[in-house]
Amino acid sequence: MEGLLDFVLRDILTRVGGVDHCVSEFIRVTHMLLPEHVFLRIVPELAHGGRTPSGVPVRAQLLGSDPVCLAENAARLAAMGPHGIDLNFGCPAKVVNRHGGGAALLDDPELLTRIVSAVRRAVPAHMPVSAKMRLGFDDDARAVECAQAIELGGADELVVHARTKADAYRPPAYWERVNDIRLGVSIPVIANGEIWTLEDAQRCRQASGCTSLMLGRGMVTDPGLALAIRRADGHTDQPEVTWEELLPLIGAFWVLVVARLELRQQAGRLKQWLNFLRRRYPQAEVAYQALRTLHDPLPVTRWMVEQGALAPDAMSVNRL
Repeated sequence: MEGLLDFVLRDILTRVGGVDHCVSEFIRVTHMLLPEHVFLRIVPELAHGGRTPSGVPVRAQLLGSDPVCLAENAARLAAMGPHGIDLNFGCPAKVVNRHGGGAALLDDPELLTRIVSAVRRAVPAHMPVSAKMRLGFDDDARAVECAQAIELGGADELVVHARTKADAYRPPAYWERVNDIRLGVSIPVIANGEIWTLEDAQRCRQASGCTSLMLGRGMVTDPGLALAIRRADGHTDQPEVTWEELLPLIGAFWVLVVARLELRQQAGRLKQWLNFLRRRYPQAEVAYQALRTLHDPLPVTRWMVEQGALAPDAMSVNRL
């Protein structure tokens, strides 16, 4: 999720627990073999065994439409040690689709097969190659055909966002169409889209027939969502994440943002996350209103200290 779920938020959310693995935001591949520093900028976990600081594996996602170029970049990327290569066939952004990438590829199943096949041949046999698709571009008429094309290319796993490109992010998600795809292929299928709560997760599983789920904006809104699903499955007895438990993580997020992102991005990134959190936590609404007009890191850090999100000596965070 470009501009939202980057390495900083991956670090924080995986500290909460319940996540099996992460997928990076997409790395755009056009006409050249990218240097390693580009991969490291987007997926810095590659310098640490391909895992977040809490030990959760990260797959690196590529986006493009040229099978040869994607394969060459996948080979270089694979040598850097991700825990898999993921292919983006779902991005709905107009600028991406205009250049034949993301969801636009769902109008050409044969090209999907060639892309997956080229990447599969380019990376070690033990390394998973997965893909994420939407139900289609303008409609879902070819959804199963596209999934079968991805399987034919050699993908090990398929995530399906249960909307078309035309649907964008508007509710509802058509989870029952994911079930049609699941029944049409033999590789594991993971359902995604409009999963905000435990109840959504349970309804998605029932409609899609999928046991595994990919969480995106729902996990950003409720960092304890994956744990809640695991708790319902009987795999953990860890209670829900309270606002008091979340505050230190918001503080840790702010420290990372100040340390790793440009000054002009810092306050905006914090407010972006709070904007999601206020859907789940009433206290996040209070925090958002308190910080929404601030742009200088110093008063933001002062507020963090006052709220107990950071220790008093953390005022030095602004000099990191």
